Amino acid sequence: MSQLKSLIRVSKPAERLLKPLHVPHKLLMGPGPSNAPPRVLAALAMPLLGHLHPEFCEIMDDVKAGIQYAFQTCNPVTLAISGTGHAAMEAALCNAVEPNDVVVIAQNGIWGQRAADMALRNGANVKTIVKPPGEVFNLHEFAQALEVHKPKLMFVCHGESSSGSLQPLEGIGELCHRHGCLLLVDTVASLGGAPVFTDKMEIDIIYSGSQKVLGAPPGTAPISFSPRAMEKLKKRTTKVRSYYFDMNELSNYWACDGAEARRYHHTGPISSVYALREGLAGLAEEVARLFSSLFVFNSQNLL
Repeated sequence: MSQLKSLIRVSKPAERLLKPLHVPHKLLMGPGPSNAPPRVLAALAMPLLGHLHPEFCEIMDDVKAGIQYAFQTCNPVTLAISGTGHAAMEAALCNAVEPNDVVVIAQNGIWGQRAADMALRNGANVKTIVKPPGEVFNLHEFAQALEVHKPKLMFVCHGESSSGSLQPLEGIGELCHRHGCLLLVDTVASLGGAPVFTDKMEIDIIYSGSQKVLGAPPGTAPISFSPRAMEKLKKRTTKVRSYYFDMNELSNYWACDGAEARRYHHTGPISSVYALREGLAGLAEEVARLFSSLFVFNSQNLL
C-alpha cells in the first residue's frame, strides 16, 4: 500500500492555474501583433479538423489563393509556414542558401541583421550593404553590390519595422536577374498595408506574417517561391538543413507540387489556418470595397 501511495503521489497544481483566464483588451500599436477583427477571433473558436481532412484541405486551398492574391503572384508554390514571420525568414534562407553561396544582405535595421545571422548559420558567405536605420537603398547601391560580390541571393526588407522605413522595390528584381541572382523580400510588416506586386517586381522569394496588417494571430507565415527559386532548390547538391521548413516537403503538403495526393508532413496549426483564411478574406473584401468606391467616384465625376 505504501508503494502504491508513493506511485500516485503528485505535486499540487499551481494556484494560478485554478483561476479563470483573464485577458485585458488593449489597443495594439507596437511592433508585435495587431488587434484581430471579430471574424478572425470567431474563426479561432470553430471546431477542430484533422490536418488532412478534405474539409481542412479545402481551407488550405482558400489560404493559398488568398496568399497569391495578397502577394499578387501566380507562383504555384505559395503557402503558409506553420510559425511566425521569423519561421518564414528561416524557411526562405535555409531553402535558398547552400554552403559557400554568396548572399548580399541590405541591412538598415534589425531584420537585415537577423537575415545575415540566419544566412551565416546556413553556411553562406554573407556580404552586407549597410544604411543607418530609417534610410533606404537606391538602385545604384544594389547594382554596385551585385557587380562587386556576384551573389546568388539578395535579401531586402520591404517594411523595416525597427526603424519605420519602407524600401522601394521597383527595379531591384530586374537588376538581380541581370546578374544571375535571386531576390528575397521580407514583407512581414508591410503586406496588406503597402502595395507589393511580386510577379511584376520580379521577386523570387517573398514572405510575411499573419499578425500585422492581415490582422490574424501570430503563428502562420505566408511565403511564395517563384519557378526560378524552385529551380535553384531542385538543383541543390546538399539537403535542405531543416526538414520542417523543406519546401520540397511543404509544397506537397500544401498541394503545390502537382502530386496526386498530399503526404503527411506535420500537424498544421488548424485554428491558426482558419484565422489566416479570414484575415486574407478580409483583405480581399477591403480592396474590393476600395475599388468599388473609386469606380463610383470616377463615374460620378465623369458625368
